[in-house]
Amino acid sequence: MSFSYFEAMAVTTHLITPTPWDALKNFTDARIALGRAGVSLPTAAHLAFQLAHAQARDAVHLPLDAGGVAASLQALGLQTLLLHSQAKDRATYLQRPDWGRRLDAPSIDALACWQKQSRCVSSARSGAVSPIRLTDDAPFDLAFVVVDGLSALAIHQNAVPLIAAMLARLQADAVHTWSVAPVAVVEQGRVAIGDEVAARLNAQMVVVLIGERPGLSSPDSLGIYLTWSPKVGITDAQRNCISNVRPAGLSIEAAAQTLHRLLTQARHKQLTGVGQKVEEEGLSHYGIHPLPKRGGTITNELIDRLRDAEGL
Repeated sequence: MSFSYFEAMAVTTHLITPTPWDALKNFTDARIALGRAGVSLPTAAHLAFQLAHAQARDAVHLPLDAGGVAASLQALGLQTLLLHSQAKDRATYLQRPDWGRRLDAPSIDALACWQKQSRCVSSARSGAVSPIRLTDDAPFDLAFVVVDGLSALAIHQNAVPLIAAMLARLQADAVHTWSVAPVAVVEQGRVAIGDEVAARLNAQMVVVLIGERPGLSSPDSLGIYLTWSPKVGITDAQRNCISNVRPAGLSIEAAAQTLHRLLTQARHKQLTGVGQKVEEEGLSHYGIHPLPKRGGTITNELIDRLRDAEGL
């Protein structure tokens, strides 16, 4: 006896035992309510897991198109610098996280060479890039550092749109004028490499855009790290983080809104990190309404009822 493809799928679907919490799948990409076929995971869910795992591995090993990212940033009117960490390749980067936090010698030389030249300031109020010579070593207000991290895919998809959205907000800022340093695009880098880059650029604040460790449902997630007065040796307690910036997560516009607010607060208070209060009344710092307080607790009785409903 033979089955057509659709008949086979109907039989397969019929053999899957659903779970009582199937409706929760509408609110998350997490792997919940997968059901079961006998005592095993359904084939479709197993294959989806293998695909997501392969996508996560590909995201980790995908090379950063540093030249392409730099070209897109230059199209926004920004000067760029191509830099590299002390980790010479991906294998070394994964094995030696400490080397990903420091610049290699050619990058240090490139920054030193840039420092000797006439510095250009991006005037965020006018939106133009004008060759203004800064006197008395006046610092830049802000430096963007784009780092591949553990997902170059996240950088390719999200970094340039995020910076473009930020430039629009900085240009429209009626209170502050923002001077923006050349944007550094760093290969094989970790979050902390932004501290060294910004210190050498003489920037008061640094925003590091980095590819986050891929999850099994998010190979394209961008992380944003903001640090006041960056220098080598700063700890993560002195940073603010905005996470999960991607089409299926936190939107570019919501991330830019939050980042602009944090930048303004950091400039006023001259600090970032645990001393920076990030909530807004009625809104979380992700731009969504917070969940109401829970009305009940998980008890053994409730767990038993769920098990009985599924026949476990």
